[in-house]
Amino acid sequence: MSMDVEKLEVSLEEGERWRRTLRITVPSELVEAERQVALKKLSSRLNLPGFRSGKVPRSVVEKRFGPALDQELLDRVVGEAYREVLQERALKPISEGEVHDVDYQPQADLSFRVSFDVAPQVELARVGGFKVRRSAVSVSDEEVDKVLARVREQEGTWVPVEEGQPGEGDMVTVRILQIEEEDGEPRRYEFTLGKGEAIPDVEEAIRSLEVGESGEFTVSFPDDEAGGDEGEREQRLRIYLDGRKELELPELDAEFARSAGNFESVDELRARIREDLEAEAEREGEARIRAALLEQVVAANPFEIPESMVDQYVRSALGNPEDLTEERLKEAKEQLRPRAVQGVKRFLVVERMAEEHGLKATEDEIDARIEEIAERSDANPADVYGRLQRSGQLEQLEREITERKVFGFLKEQSTIDDPE
Repeated sequence: MSMDVEKLEVSLEEGERWRRTLRITVPSELVEAERQVALKKLSSRLNLPGFRSGKVPRSVVEKRFGPALDQELLDRVVGEAYREVLQERALKPISEGEVHDVDYQPQADLSFRVSFDVAPQVELARVGGFKVRRSAVSVSDEEVDKVLARVREQEGTWVPVEEGQPGEGDMVTVRILQIEEEDGEPRRYEFTLGKGEAIPDVEEAIRSLEVGESGEFTVSFPDDEAGGDEGEREQRLRIYLDGRKELELPELDAEFARSAGNFESVDELRARIREDLEAEAEREGEARIRAALLEQVVAANPFEIPESMVDQYVRSALGNPEDLTEERLKEAKEQLRPRAVQGVKRFLVVERMAEEHGLKATEDEIDARIEEIAERSDANPADVYGRLQRSGQLEQLEREITERKVFGFLKEQSTIDDPE
């Protein structure tokens, strides 16, 4: 069906927060013409007892399938009229059209309304003249020691222990049986105590056992673990401690330094750890500067955003909202809404600045970034490009380059004070 837009009666209403509503009236002659075409097609396809195939009279088809035919007709005419008007008026919705107030009677005009959101027009009157203080970069000996301890753990060796009760940091092998389960089989688990991999009551029970022992325990499970209504639920478990291992850490000497990254000494390893932590702190400080500048730009240029964009942000943050109950989904939306509003505004401001000041990533910049990635991973640039394209990360790479250029521009327009 191709509809002549000039024959339609159309009006556009502007609502709040970039909400738009089209009121469309389709003349009765267009609706009836389309209905007769649909009726003819249906009649030619039907095979009813007492009539030759494809020769069912239209009066019979009308009597038997009229209501279903009208509903199908309405869906098709409304959809086609809506699409044609959008194209003719160059309207680009960012949300699904919501059809309402449909008014149709046979031999009469068809009228309906469609509401949708359009992308907001962001005007940036001020993008500079702000002041931001850079955070001091400081790495303590304690932070270095923590990283060094993690490196030692990674290089450590798990040694079986045949006796004694397990303690913090031990790896245990257990079997757990829910006693109320009839003909149940114990399930096997292996995890490290003190890492939060098991609920506290289970860890406490395991710590009371010797290797090879078992015992019955009453354990409290939180809601999200046990599927209870509120508070905690108790279960009776039999726990078997089948094995225990202790982590044997390497000595802090030159041999350890070489195994951890080909360093000549522990002091050299510590120096590299400190250097990496300082670089990370600098990156975090730069991120805070970017966030502060962008927040000030958003505050200096207030604008409204469509509710549908906020809702989309929230759904993206939740991951799989269909897994949540209606009540919990509502609570999550209320909690995330302030963050969602600011997130959408920041996104729109970056997009507007990139467009207004010619800061969007160019093909040459994208190619250069891909070649850099390929060189670092010793891969072919064409293969890297194809992998990014297939995984949907090419657009993300383009946005990262654009954002870096935008933030570089923002820093040039404002004052960044060094720490005292």
